[in-house]
Amino acid sequence: MNEVGKLLVVTGLLIAAVGAALWSGKGWIGHLPGDFHYTRGNFSFYFPVVTCVLLSILLTLLLWMFRR
Repeated sequence: MNEVGKLLVVTGLLIAAVGAALWSGKGWIGHLPGDFHYTRGNFSFYFPVVTCVLLSILLTLLLWMFRR
């Protein structure tokens, strides 16, 4: 029964996160402070550092929850 509880909590959090992202409508994923965007002439370089770090932390926590 413990695994079912974890699955329900994770599913609820994912649904809430998707709902919050859709509700805000701003598309803040990938446009956080600390994400690099460099444009010069017809060259553009974009690297979402902070977004990658946050996604890494989130996935690490989720995998840690399922392993316990």
